[in-house]
Amino acid sequence: MDENLRREIILDNYQDPMNRGLIEDSSYVRERMNSESCIDDLDFMMKIEDGKIQDIRFDGEACAISTSATSIMIRKLMGLTVEEARKILENYQNMIYEKEYDSELLGELNVYDTIHKQPNRMNCALLPSVAVKKMLEKLK
Repeated sequence: MDENLRREIILDNYQDPMNRGLIEDSSYVRERMNSESCIDDLDFMMKIEDGKIQDIRFDGEACAISTSATSIMIRKLMGLTVEEARKILENYQNMIYEKEYDSELLGELNVYDTIHKQPNRMNCALLPSVAVKKMLEKLK
């Protein structure tokens, strides 16, 4: 991916993230996440109806990588079935850990395909995927 495009996608999603702000609704599953290596401290909430992700929201303090990864992840997962979301999450985490993954499946999430070169930033990029996985587990 072109480095200028990568920076633009990350910056756009950091400055104007999708679905920032929590709401009061008991039908949402919630998860709080923080990072040991960064300022990231985010609350997540997700609503699933009829096996599909209807909404994901977040709020808190986080770095550019974590905030932008959350925004891009939300955009990618909205409207997907739980199984489709799990497939995205698995491929995304495989990409971060330099394992085999399907880049076509990830779309804009591919902006983090070189994050492994900055190991201290990997947790920032992984934070939203771990949060979504934990929320999905609560639904079982």
